[in-house]
Amino acid sequence: MGMSSVERLRAAVAALMQVTGDTRAGLAAVLGVDQTQVSRRQSGTAAWGLDDCDAIAAHYGIDVLDLLAGPTRACEALPADRRRTVPRRRTATAAPKGARR
Repeated sequence: MGMSSVERLRAAVAALMQVTGDTRAGLAAVLGVDQTQVSRRQSGTAAWGLDDCDAIAAHYGIDVLDLLAGPTRACEALPADRRRTVPRRRTATAAPKGARR
């Protein structure tokens, strides 16, 4: 069987935080709780409430149903301007542009 609703929500929140570069402290500020409460909710020792889901979805600019559908759907629904841009890393075999080998 697949993930439970609670597991899907926790995974979606973690994925959204990763894709956007948000921290637990930042998410805690959005929710009006402290960072410890976000950690407890993400670890499963405390429950996410429906008001939390509404606030998280609004913060990321997605529909609450996309949030509850899981990490893939939540990240697909995320507006492009909310995504963190990370510069590409050069691989050890890639030479800088214009460099001679």
